[in-house]
Amino acid sequence: MTTASNREVHRWRAFTVLAVAYFMTIVDLTIVNVALPTIGRKLHFTESNLQWVVTAYGLTFGGFLLLGGRAADLLGRRRIMMVGLALFTTASLGAGLATSAGFLIAMRALQGLGAAVVLPAALSIVTNLFTEGADRNRALGAWGAIGGTAATIGLISGGLVTRYIGWQYIFFLNVPIGATALLLARRIVPESRLEGIRRRFDPLGAITVTGGLLALVYAISNAPQAGWSSVRTVALFAASAALLVAFLVIESRVEEPLMPLRIFRMRTVAAANAAGLLLGGSFFAFVFVGTLYMQQVLGYSALQTGVAWLTTSLTSVALVGVSQKLVTRISPAPVMAVGMTVIGAGILWATQVSAHGHFWPSLVGPFFVVGAGGAFSFVPISIGGLTGVAEHETGLASGLLNTSQQLGGAIGVAIASTVAATHLKTLLANGEQTGVALTGGFQWAFWVSGAIALLAPATIALILRGNRRSQVEDAVPALGVGTSN
Repeated sequence: MTTASNREVHRWRAFTVLAVAYFMTIVDLTIVNVALPTIGRKLHFTESNLQWVVTAYGLTFGGFLLLGGRAADLLGRRRIMMVGLALFTTASLGAGLATSAGFLIAMRALQGLGAAVVLPAALSIVTNLFTEGADRNRALGAWGAIGGTAATIGLISGGLVTRYIGWQYIFFLNVPIGATALLLARRIVPESRLEGIRRRFDPLGAITVTGGLLALVYAISNAPQAGWSSVRTVALFAASAALLVAFLVIESRVEEPLMPLRIFRMRTVAAANAAGLLLGGSFFAFVFVGTLYMQQVLGYSALQTGVAWLTTSLTSVALVGVSQKLVTRISPAPVMAVGMTVIGAGILWATQVSAHGHFWPSLVGPFFVVGAGGAFSFVPISIGGLTGVAEHETGLASGLLNTSQQLGGAIGVAIASTVAATHLKTLLANGEQTGVALTGGFQWAFWVSGAIALLAPATIALILRGNRRSQVEDAVPALGVGTSN
């Protein structure tokens, strides 16, 4: 075997280890959802506290992604990834052993912190393992497909494990997988270390952005329960805004910023982050609302619901290769614009669901279309968010991209929940039956989620407006697009 062949095999082995770590962190966003009723009964949760099993993970995950990405750039990406993976694995063990509500919530928060460290570091290593162009696009295409399917796999596996083994094993299964990934990472994954770069920290930037993101995610996640106009929600939004404005001021003045604002001058990176925000706000809200519709209206079990979502996941996986090739041949922006349009169309198709619907006539079409759109969205967004970024800032760009998607997901789910609940109350007050009222609320939520997706093409075009073709190509030299001159 040639040296080049050995190097290629080694790169993909390293990618596999990193992908396993990534897969675990995304699966844990949803795997707990279907087990919540069982966990609530076993650990004597109050109704108001049960949501924290999910919220605690999402809060620290979304809040620390940016900081985790920059720490990876400054301290060594493999080292930081392994620290995060060790924390995630240990917290998973603690969550499985939990005998009280408070302890489980604390372990979920630590899991989220570990995931926030693992994810940007791992993606940054992937970016540096593969040369810009077709090779990197293939890797990032596979990475995007993993992100697009992991949430659905979480629903399926959560239902299976809870039903046949026990809710604790939702967390215990992470322990051998995480421990194996740790052992293999040290042997297979190369360290990605910056040489000759001053490793100065930006403590004020770190404090303000992390505090601002934590306050924002918490406010958004709890607004449907507390009320969007409640004193607590308004105060949290105000605090978040103040902290994030302070962060931007600090970053524009400090010598070595945590997040150099010049990164947004790269139009493709800016467009990918904007699209990522809207992708999270539409796709994850669609999964959330669609799951509630199947369980609360159609009477599906958790396992049946997860299996139904395979339509979306398998469609995405099947089209990943096509999406990656299109991005390589054209550029990320037009592909992600088309993908988001297809997602929006699929979600709007779902507005026709009825209180007496069935999977094949009512849902298989929308699920298939959204899955196709997902392939043409997750892949170009993953590639575009890292295209043209300097090696010493890939961790930052990874953290930023994932922060955009997680914030979008939190915002989209919160808005969809509020719209559905508000319309449900109106219909019930007008004397509608529960099933009809629930369906009406979910239909409105689908309308809003679809509209969020359809904002993406115009947003992408606005960000890239005024760019000549040559300027775009200079910003994304990796895509191998030939000039016409």
